Order: sequence, then C-alpha cells, then structure tokens
Amino acid sequence: MSEVEADATAPRRGRPPTTVDGLSVPERLVETAVRLFSEKGFERTSVQDVVSAAGVTKGAMYHYFSSKDDLLHEIYARVLRLQQENLERFAALDAPVAERVRLAAADVVVTVIENLPDVVIFFRSLHQLGADRQAEVRRARRRYHETFRAMVADGLAAGEFRADVDPDLVVDYYFGAVHHISAWWRPDGALSAEELGREYADLLLASLLPR
Repeated sequence: MSEVEADATAPRRGRPPTTVDGLSVPERLVETAVRLFSEKGFERTSVQDVVSAAGVTKGAMYHYFSSKDDLLHEIYARVLRLQQENLERFAALDAPVAERVRLAAADVVVTVIENLPDVVIFFRSLHQLGADRQAEVRRARRRYHETFRAMVADGLAAGEFRADVDPDLVVDYYFGAVHHISAWWRPDGALSAEELGREYADLLLASLLPR
C-alpha cells in the first residue's frame, strides 16, 4: 500500500486506544458501523447512531475517524490490507509459480467470505464515498490486481502456463467471478469458504495450465 493509502486507512496516532468489550475504540467503531450500515443502510445511519451503539463519545470517534465516510472506507480498507499482505507473502514463496497462484487464488475467496458483511456493505455504499476516497480504493485494488497479474505473467515466462493466456484477461475473469460470490454464497450452503476457495483455484489453474 502506498504512503498515501496507508495514511488514509490507518487509525490516527495519539493517545493509546482504550477498549470497549475487548476491542479497541477504532475496532469497536468499525464493527458497530458494519452492523448498523447492514441493518439501516449507510445513508440512514448517523454518527450519533454509531457512537451510541458503540458505547463511546463523539470525541473518541473523531480522534480516529473524521467522518462517517472514514468508517465506510475503513470497513473495506482493512479487508484489502489483509488480502494484500497475504498475496505478497504467497508471491515471495520459493515455490513454482502455479502453486503460488493457486494459493493466492484460494485465499482471496476465503478472505472475501470471512469478511462478507464488510464487502457487501462497502460495495452497496461505495457511491456514497467522496471522489478522493473512491480513488484510494481503486488504487489499492489495482495494486492487488497488478501483483496477481505479475505472477500470471511469470508463469507464462517460465512456460508453466499456456502461451496464449492474456494475464489482463485472467485478472478480469477471475476477480469478476470472486466479486460475484457475495450474490449467492450462504454459510449453510454445500461448500465452506475453504472448499470454495480450493474449487475456484482449481478452476483457474485448469484454465492456465498447458493442455
């Protein structure tokens, strides 16, 4: 993540956060915002609603988040940070590129499902963010996609993947499918998050490996 993105998504520095029910104040505020945005919608949830439900003061909230937009941004930014950290770890492994791509492809499915309320709420309300915040999200997602694309390109260069594969198309195809998961996956369905991650990764690799 760039310095601009890191500054925008990290809690403000200052006094150490106190805790509420075992969570730091920023964590408590974000978790409460996820619940309220899900129940009432972003537009119909006020800052007062969030701080009252979180059990903190407005002053405590404004110490970490300057607006309701900041809360919405952080809901998704923390998922992106997790996914980027995981992806960079997989990309750095001393392993065949096909295995690294498989691990990364499965991980993005699992992390989306494990954070499904955050992902659903964010994309439902993305248009509510200001232009600067939307641009920050696009930059962070683009960085993730470019890292993933680079692994696919490495597989082509190493001869592990089909020569006729277009890395850009792979990224668009795969992440389009991942983005659609929120429309149909259910916790009581046939596949767990880990099982679905393996299935998606296997389908991707089957399309990349030489026939």
